[in-house]
Amino acid sequence: MNPADCDKVLLVQAEFDGELDAAEAASLALHRETCPVCRRAAAELAQTRDILRTPGLYRPAPDDARARVLASLPPRPAVSRPNPLRGWRQGWAGFGLGAACAAALVFLLILPREPGLADQVVAGHIRALQPGHLEDVVSTDRHTVKPWFDGKLDFAPPVKDLAAVGFPLKGARLDYLGGRPVAALVYQRDKHLIDLYVWPEDSARPTPVATARSGYNIVRWSADGMALWAVSDVEAAQLDDFAREWRNAR
Repeated sequence: MNPADCDKVLLVQAEFDGELDAAEAASLALHRETCPVCRRAAAELAQTRDILRTPGLYRPAPDDARARVLASLPPRPAVSRPNPLRGWRQGWAGFGLGAACAAALVFLLILPREPGLADQVVAGHIRALQPGHLEDVVSTDRHTVKPWFDGKLDFAPPVKDLAAVGFPLKGARLDYLGGRPVAALVYQRDKHLIDLYVWPEDSARPTPVATARSGYNIVRWSADGMALWAVSDVEAAQLDDFAREWRNAR
């Protein structure tokens, strides 16, 4: 199938280069689910990236091989008089070096860059806001939501009831971030939805760190061996309140 068969295939490269905002990335992800052209392009880019990242792919030539190559080159002739073509040759040599550097720069620029985790979190949240994508299990009871993950993940995510402090539980779903499956717990604040992504993490980061991407607020922290990332379009202060209430809840 010719890549020209889909007018969105160039966006796949743009996504790998980190040039799409979260909304564009989410829209492309939905399109790719039904487009074999874009799925194949994404797979080929991912395969190329993995090959280029393979340890030991590039190795310096052994000294004896370098010596043999240098010995096989003809000796440089001595210049005994001014050569009117010397400047021209040097100019072309400089052009060749410049072209090589430019080609190397272009090669580095077109290498796919994996989106940062914050961008992936926002993109996942926006995808979930599409009809039918928000929850795999719909329940306000944490004793229903928590066991739903049994057998679906290799860890047991903590699930807390925050209805008493204004953040009722709505349900949960499975998601995929940072190269691994994660739990996504869905909470609500008035008319706004909050996704709390949870997965195992060894590092300890009890103090929340706040940031923002594409108009969405993010608060991340870690506790009890779990990384927790909350994302929503609620005001930053309210998302901070959510993170604080979560940490204080039992």
